[in-house]
Amino acid sequence: MALRPHALLPRQYDHQKVLATTVDAWGRALWMICPDAELRPRSYGRPYPQPRTRPYDALLVIDSGGAVQEQWLHDMNLRVTHLDALPNDRFVLQGHGAAGDQNAQIYGRDGRRRRSFVMGHAVEYLMADRRHHVWSAYFDEGVYSDPISADGLVRWDSGGNRQWGYRPPEGIEYIDTVYAFNVDDGVAWANYYPTFPLLEARTNGEIRLRKSPVVAPAGMAVHGEQVIMLGGCRQPDRLHRCRMTEHEVLLVEEACLTLPNGAPLRGYAHPVGRGRHLYLRGASPRQWYVMGV
Repeated sequence: MALRPHALLPRQYDHQKVLATTVDAWGRALWMICPDAELRPRSYGRPYPQPRTRPYDALLVIDSGGAVQEQWLHDMNLRVTHLDALPNDRFVLQGHGAAGDQNAQIYGRDGRRRRSFVMGHAVEYLMADRRHHVWSAYFDEGVYSDPISADGLVRWDSGGNRQWGYRPPEGIEYIDTVYAFNVDDGVAWANYYPTFPLLEARTNGEIRLRKSPVVAPAGMAVHGEQVIMLGGCRQPDRLHRCRMTEHEVLLVEEACLTLPNGAPLRGYAHPVGRGRHLYLRGASPRQWYVMGV
């Protein structure tokens, strides 16, 4: 099965450094660019772009089906690692920097900060839906050291107020690290270490866990009773097409995911699961691909 091209950062921004990127709940690709950024080395992995000074202004480039618009965000003091769009032309950002423990911020449609709040440490995923819900999922570094991150999965309203934290049923392992994540309107799906169940958490309070045959998937797409999991079982390009029952996930068939031209899918950043769609990008933050159920 081949990925399809979804969005490409326009060529006029080729000389700019991308601080963060995602695909939002409306299917729009977002790129956060800082005109005054430089590459900083790190102890492992590729160098990362960072603004030379703080506060700084950042440019959001938004691609909606090929129509591109710009939105400036002003007086930013975070080194942003996650971003997403909220209803009413607002944005939520999470990162590190001069804001101290208040590592999440909400910006209004005028590009000005409306609120800063504490989201906890070691955020693995930050995703919002179209109904004013924001979900943060965490990895072990925060789960074992931070009282907010300890739940492994937390839901906020779009004003940054905590609404809910995950508590596993009796006899079920708690979240150590969320591996694969998917957010649709009113529901989040998570597959987590150590036992890798499929967790369904709805905003009406309903929680359901299903036993899954896929160990350590990297991403997933969900639609009705169907779920496609990417990766896992030490095969990063493997697609596992499954069907959900009340208590378990049943494997139906497997396939190999490739790039649109049929080339092998050798590596990718964290996939973004949005309901029936799964968005991927490689080492470059400029190109997004998509597949779906």
